[in-house]
Amino acid sequence: MTSRSPQQPPPAYIAPPSSTVHASSPVYRKVAASASEESARRLENRFTIAPCSGQAWVVRAGQVCRISTPEGPQVGDLNIWNAHNPREPGGQLDTVLDTQGNIIQGKGFGTTQWGGRVHDLLGTRCDPYVNLLMGGKRLTFIVTGLDEQGKYFMEASPARPEEYFEFFAEIDVLCALSACPGGDLSQWGWEGKEGGDMAATCRPLGVEVYSLADSEILKDWKQPESPNYTGMHGLKMPTRDDRRKGHVGV
Repeated sequence: MTSRSPQQPPPAYIAPPSSTVHASSPVYRKVAASASEESARRLENRFTIAPCSGQAWVVRAGQVCRISTPEGPQVGDLNIWNAHNPREPGGQLDTVLDTQGNIIQGKGFGTTQWGGRVHDLLGTRCDPYVNLLMGGKRLTFIVTGLDEQGKYFMEASPARPEEYFEFFAEIDVLCALSACPGGDLSQWGWEGKEGGDMAATCRPLGVEVYSLADSEILKDWKQPESPNYTGMHGLKMPTRDDRRKGHVGV
């Protein structure tokens, strides 16, 4: 198909340099740097999620959460909600953290020769309803992309033992993480595969939650406020008395 746009389209959403989307302000750099100083953080919670299992936990505003691959590559399905309002649209790391949290540290794996990238923002979490809809099967530490036909694909995870990524909680968040039964996806596929053993590629995931010992790190940080979105995209509908006869709507 030939595009009707004479020039390459710009990004649909552009965040200003000051936006927390970039997670590159001095505050976030200091939070990330605290990982290298043992005295700069206090461990508040630590647990391991067994293969093919899952767990939920809370990360308080101003805390740092680390998710790791203690024994090697393993894909995880991570969902994040506002801890005080789970119905509020939130994040899915299969990784959307927007105003709820910012990824502050993690290994940059780059792009594979197939166009895949780590930490999936394209696909949905493993969901039986989506599976039924799509007719197929369907993450942190996952490599995904779109092929030349625009179809979603998954590659084997490149994560190594003890690698991790961290996010800084902007508000109190409820997290839920499961270790994908597809393991590292190197043998992915529910149908019988000759020589394949998906279960053998399943490994645990590690979770750690830290508070910052030095309150000075967060002195310039402000917890975001709810936008209190009421719908209608800011539009105001006229009263019924102002409408023309025969028009319908809200």
